[in-house]
Amino acid sequence: MWDDRAPVRDVLFSVERLEQHAESLAVAQQTSARPRRAPPLSRRLAANADAISAVRRACALALARGGEVAPAAAWLLDNHHAVAAQVREIGRDLPPGYYRQLPKLADGAFAGYPRVFGLAWAFVAHTDSHFDPEVLRRFVNAYQRVAPLSIGELWAVAITLRIVLVENLRRLADQIAEAHGLREAADAAADRMLGPQAEAPERAMGALADAPLPDAFASQLAKRLRDCDPSQTPACAWLDARLAKQGLGLDDVVRHAQDRQGASNVTMRNVITSLRAISDADWASWVESVSLVDARLRTGPTYAAMDFATRNLYRTAIEELARGSALGESAVAEAALAMAAGAPDEPGAARRRDPGFFLLGEGRAALERAIGFHPGAARWLRRRALRLGIGGYVGAVIAASAGVLALGLWLVSAAEPTLGPGALALLAAAGLFPAMQAAVALVDRAAAMAICARALPGLSLPDGPPAHLRTLVAVPTLLGDAADVALQVEALEVHHLSNGGGEIYFALLSDWPDAAAETTPADAPTLAAAVAGIAALNARHAPGAAGPRFLLLHRRRVFAPLQGCWMGWERKRGKLHELNRLLRGADDTTFIADAPPEGVVFVLTLDADTRLPRDVARRLIGKMAHPLNIARYDPAAGRVVEGYGIMQPRVTPALPMAGEGSAYQRIFSAPGGMDAYATTTADIWQDLFDLGSYTGKGIYDIDAFEAAMAGRIPPDAVLSHDLFEGVFARAGFASDVEVVEDHPARYDVAARRAHRWARGDWQLAPWLLGEARHLRGGVPRVGRVKMADTLRRSALAPLTLAALAVG
Repeated sequence: MWDDRAPVRDVLFSVERLEQHAESLAVAQQTSARPRRAPPLSRRLAANADAISAVRRACALALARGGEVAPAAAWLLDNHHAVAAQVREIGRDLPPGYYRQLPKLADGAFAGYPRVFGLAWAFVAHTDSHFDPEVLRRFVNAYQRVAPLSIGELWAVAITLRIVLVENLRRLADQIAEAHGLREAADAAADRMLGPQAEAPERAMGALADAPLPDAFASQLAKRLRDCDPSQTPACAWLDARLAKQGLGLDDVVRHAQDRQGASNVTMRNVITSLRAISDADWASWVESVSLVDARLRTGPTYAAMDFATRNLYRTAIEELARGSALGESAVAEAALAMAAGAPDEPGAARRRDPGFFLLGEGRAALERAIGFHPGAARWLRRRALRLGIGGYVGAVIAASAGVLALGLWLVSAAEPTLGPGALALLAAAGLFPAMQAAVALVDRAAAMAICARALPGLSLPDGPPAHLRTLVAVPTLLGDAADVALQVEALEVHHLSNGGGEIYFALLSDWPDAAAETTPADAPTLAAAVAGIAALNARHAPGAAGPRFLLLHRRRVFAPLQGCWMGWERKRGKLHELNRLLRGADDTTFIADAPPEGVVFVLTLDADTRLPRDVARRLIGKMAHPLNIARYDPAAGRVVEGYGIMQPRVTPALPMAGEGSAYQRIFSAPGGMDAYATTTADIWQDLFDLGSYTGKGIYDIDAFEAAMAGRIPPDAVLSHDLFEGVFARAGFASDVEVVEDHPARYDVAARRAHRWARGDWQLAPWLLGEARHLRGGVPRVGRVKMADTLRRSALAPLTLAALAVG
């Protein structure tokens, strides 16, 4: 196959004839579980890239010397950079593991190569390398009427098409090089025949004296001889005689050469434009349009409403299950749909009636038993490790801590043999927390490598959330002076402009600063400025179905005996708690302005300095509304036991604008700005225990949140409540959704924030130690470990400093 240098070009088919050919091809192509070994396509691709580059350099050199190149060579010279980029992209998109999974052909010219490669070869050959996504869709659909393709094969269609196109390009490049060499040989022969010391044609021809003359050679030689007088130039008669022996005339040779050059030019143009079109095509939509599995899943109630990432999660799970069982992918999809349809009517039924429950969730084991799935050794070991749960994780951290500490003590004792047991014991005590930090990092890294991060599923909501998913974006804040109010109103409008559409409303949850009295002279003007700012926003933007799009929800001060001042009740926690009660019709809150919209289901809470990138609100609402994520509160357990009552996005430090960032910010804020290429990141708590960490910026289900937190926290007892809420209301970490916030610009600001966080963390100690069981039960085991880990991290810095001092 690779020895054939002719272009990948056959009879040009109409679309209808292509469909017929696809059906016959599907009958002829048989796959084998143990195919013949064949060199990987990546090896041929690399050789093709080298050959194309060599021809490109030769053509460029010819032009630099004042020579001419064929039109096809001009296409290659102008687009070589795009071809090189395609080769690199193919290498990234077809890793060895993926290549091994593709079904291989049992016999024929492509035996040992992927079936989809043979399919792509036939399409390129019978379309003269012209890519049309609709024609390709009909071709693949016709093929699948006889032999269904796997999901992996459908994704490989674009890759193998490019591989075949690059193969065709290499063959055309070889033709260019060969024709260029023949033309140069013809020019050299003509120079010898027509020079001052004219040589006889037989001598001037050299190696071609007795061989048939190639069309390119004869055509170029005729071009050089066309202005010569035949009676004075013996070469003209000699050329006519030589061609006559080959059964050709001079006009035939010239026409053949021109036809071949024209065909090569058309094919080269098609190859280049098709490579560009393939890169620009929407392959995600194309694959879904031809996937038989996708078509079957769309018969379910919610699959079509999910976003692409979620639909891809479902299909990937089906691929894994099919590879480990005797069933095909369509049969696995049917089994999942059948089990979902047969789910009993009980609490959490909506979750169990989605096929994702059996593909991704707790029902996976039942589905595996039903289809006879056999996990591989690596998957079996990972599952055994996961079954150890939080106890296994803690045990691994303890063992790793002991190992790190023992290694450190051994190195110290080897360097200082005179140290006695007392000194070593002191060093061990001082180094315990630093060793534990290293151990946690090692265990978390090992877990992240063993267990791939997976995005939480979500609905698409292309037109924004409907009325039954109505959401309020709430920004807790303090009303300072008029300038500060103007900035906060402007930020609220920016949130709307980047996340408008559907039933999303935006509110400032405002308090006045702490004061010695219930009111101060500055209160009324500041509140009036905020009211006017919100009114201006509502005048500029259309209302929603439930009323004005923007609200100011302001609270009056109440006296706090512990703080000895007048302030907003319970600060941020109280503000959100009262907001939830207000949204559920309470009339005894401390809010004094505006009535919220009715029917609000979710609250998306942000800090005043949080930036909400485009469509983040819609994506978070879609994740909360997915059947697998809908929160189910268990009154007996007193907490959310399935789904998520809270969804926490990834928080990224802002990228400071020119001249705005301080040196402290640039050093300590970690990588800043939006990551345009990142999707899902690892989080040990989410990936291992299906429970993320809430940090106060996220979306929550009002009813589930309030039910889980009712009676949990006594008044004025907890400053840092986010972790606690995340444990009982069950927080999920949406690592593929990102919000941005500023990092403190100065050390003193960062230190005050860290001190505030540490105070709040240590206020949770009664729940960790079991002293607060009277407050609706204790903390679950995973929550206790999270709290203990938070306390460990809050004490790490001073204890590390102490360890350095002891050392």
